[in-house]
Amino acid sequence: MPSPQSLPTCWNRTALTAVLWCSVAALSGPLLAATIPPGTQLAERQELIRNNGSEPDSLDPALPQGVPASNVVRDLFEGLTAEDGAGKIVPGVAESWKQTEPTTWVFKLRQNAKWSNGDPVTAEDFVYALRRFLDPKMASEYAATYGIFMVNGKEIVAGKSAPTTLGVRAPDKYTLEIKTPFPVSFMPALVANAQFSPVHRATVEKFGKDWVRPANMVSNGAFVLSDWQVNNKIVLTKNPKYWDSKNVQLTKFTYLAVEDGNTDVKLYESGENEWVYQLPPGTYEKYKAQYPKDIHNTPQLALRYYSFNVKDPLLKDVRVRKALSLVIDRDILAQRVTADGQLPTYGLIVKGTAGADVTTYDWASWPMEKRVAEAKKLLTEAGVRPGTKLRFAYNNSEYHKKMAIFAASEWKTKLGLDTELEAMEFTVLIKRRVDGEYQIARNGWVADYNDATTFLTLVQCDSDQNNQRNCNRQAEALIDQGNLASDPKKRQALLTQAAQLVMEDYPIISLLQYTVPRLVKPWVGGYTETNALDRYRGKELFIRKH
Repeated sequence: MPSPQSLPTCWNRTALTAVLWCSVAALSGPLLAATIPPGTQLAERQELIRNNGSEPDSLDPALPQGVPASNVVRDLFEGLTAEDGAGKIVPGVAESWKQTEPTTWVFKLRQNAKWSNGDPVTAEDFVYALRRFLDPKMASEYAATYGIFMVNGKEIVAGKSAPTTLGVRAPDKYTLEIKTPFPVSFMPALVANAQFSPVHRATVEKFGKDWVRPANMVSNGAFVLSDWQVNNKIVLTKNPKYWDSKNVQLTKFTYLAVEDGNTDVKLYESGENEWVYQLPPGTYEKYKAQYPKDIHNTPQLALRYYSFNVKDPLLKDVRVRKALSLVIDRDILAQRVTADGQLPTYGLIVKGTAGADVTTYDWASWPMEKRVAEAKKLLTEAGVRPGTKLRFAYNNSEYHKKMAIFAASEWKTKLGLDTELEAMEFTVLIKRRVDGEYQIARNGWVADYNDATTFLTLVQCDSDQNNQRNCNRQAEALIDQGNLASDPKKRQALLTQAAQLVMEDYPIISLLQYTVPRLVKPWVGGYTETNALDRYRGKELFIRKH
């Protein structure tokens, strides 16, 4: 699929003295909404029910941590840019953009964008939203992750500078300028993320935390929030004030919050769900044969991994972390446990990622006997005896449960370690990881944009996505050098070296590169096999006559 790096080159890295720029011309409304093949007959009732995997942690654009929340926020709010169903970057509120200098991006906003209450969407709405997002008072778990890409962002998140110093300004009502501390060639893809959405200041200030309730929310996306039943469903309805409303087909879009994969499929089979979040492990081939017209399995720029709390008394010893990683057979996990086409991984960067090479451990090619022997040796040196107990936290899901049972079995049969499995709701797991109240935890990361920095943020010292609390300052320096490098090849070499170096600390167990095995009803239009970030906005979906 086209990556953000396949956009026009916006400046010449080999000739920094010559400032070049590029722009993306405004596209007409029909090209930005659902692409309906010629001859397609639409159903009279344009309503869709989709399972979202779990309850969203927040619908405030500044706060989502999990994929479920971001999915809904993208339908309620529209940022400067967006991804279409095929994974391409397309205009959102911004009609066009250009990189006027290596560290300056300028976005031109469309003048017909409106909030759901009829107010115009302006550049000041973005300035206010971005300052609010990075303000330490918001305590957003994404602030440090994205703050580094805007001048003074890192300092604001750390509480060392005021939010008003952020390198974002509105020269006029419909122009937004973003200053970056180093060249950020993938900025159009970056600002497509939910956290870069505008928010309606008057509404936020009037209702405080309650502004996200259905009765209070003012949004600017293709849909508005009509109903929110916690741990059950979220109902969105078409926003008549949306600038491209005439080309939005769905009138009602329901997100379910079903965590159990088997329940998800049962609802699908009974007609109460038209879009399975993800098939239970080991069932892909069965459902592929049973529902050949419904089955999909798209590779993702995403990593399944387990986080180690490196501050834990047992896991603070790198030898213990390495031993636990050594004995997990990723091939068996991929082929027999999940059995849905995912690729075994031994590093931080997954295949298809721009900006760094895929790396792996030397021992990945060793026979398992040798790996187990090395792991036992490391545990003996660390003073860890058979019978030692581990605690593993994961969110309620048959998928994650089977993976956790497999890992626990590997640690028991090969190393004699006992594992206590702790199942919980996804929102609870997120909080436990953020608070450091775990020993080993299930984790996963879907790339926010196609560049190595999106994966490096998982292990960087000051990153809010670093649930492990590891810190390798030598790797950090390499990342900084890479981001400042004007030569793409040099940058790639430095970021690759950084990824390899930090993984020698074993802060995580890299397991699998995601695929998305699911069932989608044949009458749901707009679903593609090329969306490696698995982002589908309701405005691009439609229901065929059936």
